[in-house]
Amino acid sequence: MIIAVFLIGLVLLFLLGFGAPYAIGLVSILVLILTRGIGNLPFDTIATKLAFSANNFTLLAIPFFLLAGKLMNTGSITTRIFKFCNTVIGWVPGGLGHANVLASIVFAGMSGSAVADAAGLGTIEIKAMENEGFDTDFSAAITAASSTIGPIIPPSIPLIVFGVSAGGVSIAKLLIGGVVPGILVGICLSVMVYIFAVRRKYPRNKFPTGRVLWEDFRHAFFPLLTPIILIGGILSGVFTPTEGAAVASLYAFILTMFVYREISWKDFALILRDTAKESASIMFIVCTSALYGYLLTRTQLPTKFMNMIFTVTQNKTVILLLLNVFFLVIGCFMETNAALIILVPILAPMAGALNIDLLHLGVMIVLNLMIGLLTPPVGMCLYATAKVANISLDRMIKAMLPFYIPLIIALILVTFVPVTVTWLPNLLIH
Repeated sequence: MIIAVFLIGLVLLFLLGFGAPYAIGLVSILVLILTRGIGNLPFDTIATKLAFSANNFTLLAIPFFLLAGKLMNTGSITTRIFKFCNTVIGWVPGGLGHANVLASIVFAGMSGSAVADAAGLGTIEIKAMENEGFDTDFSAAITAASSTIGPIIPPSIPLIVFGVSAGGVSIAKLLIGGVVPGILVGICLSVMVYIFAVRRKYPRNKFPTGRVLWEDFRHAFFPLLTPIILIGGILSGVFTPTEGAAVASLYAFILTMFVYREISWKDFALILRDTAKESASIMFIVCTSALYGYLLTRTQLPTKFMNMIFTVTQNKTVILLLLNVFFLVIGCFMETNAALIILVPILAPMAGALNIDLLHLGVMIVLNLMIGLLTPPVGMCLYATAKVANISLDRMIKAMLPFYIPLIIALILVTFVPVTVTWLPNLLIH
């Protein structure tokens, strides 16, 4: 009965349109009423779990990365990045499509947000592609698909949330572990762009001269330094990932306010307000999910879930495949951070029993949930890109269908070739 309330109740509330923190909180209270009685609710436990779950140094990285992304999304920074990427790879058939993917990889090292990529960089990308003769549907689809790279390559808010939820896994290793899978996703998407470009005879640029390449690189130099500073600082031990988030936001502030002088103090105040609202939304989910996770543990659901899976199969390959299917479905209905906080504590014991590296599991789950951002009804990247491209959601979904193929291929490679995740962090971080 309790397990049914935990799982089915949550899904029903999501389907009825409840926001993630409200659905999670209501189910938690209902479980407490069923187990303790309405007159014996442990208000002290509820207050403690809600108040202190966000009191975590690692979680401080979230508002700082959000702030850095919003600052970098202001003014000409995204234009500079996209123009440089177009110069570097625009000569390949389907040029601007490849530039779209490369720009998302570069921008991923600044924002860590798929929606920020789709809404901010996407505005420039779609307009440029339409002006060059690419059809709107294709332009919107590759923009949405490439935006999912954002939370895989560091900085990554979902990977930070996974690390906090799983425990016992290095946040720095998780962040670096996303580099190769993020590039792999980009390569798979570029192959699909190439196929479309050849079939539809999409345009491409002339091979750039050294002078043009240098000029565009010079204009994009300071924004391109952001991921280098961030990753270099973490790898060298100069700062932790959380401190790196603060450094990234400070660098973005100096760049936009004093170097390019593209935002005023009034603009900065609005950016701070938006960052505070988004941070509060994420932390609200963290707090309610902490209470939900505590109750899950009390009912021993993780152990029961593991035993249930093991009665069906103990084959590691089959279980990884089942987890992929499970998270692809979950991504259609549940907000990313809520899914991580709720489900990771259930899965972590099973991963340990099967000798699955939590580093590998984390990147695999986040990639699954990023694909979920492209699937209705919760697919935020679908809605953001459809709005930017000014097309209906039906058109957007139809245009996206071919691009699920390269994303699934990348997911399969990451799932069954763990070295794609573990090689780089194990090489660089000891």
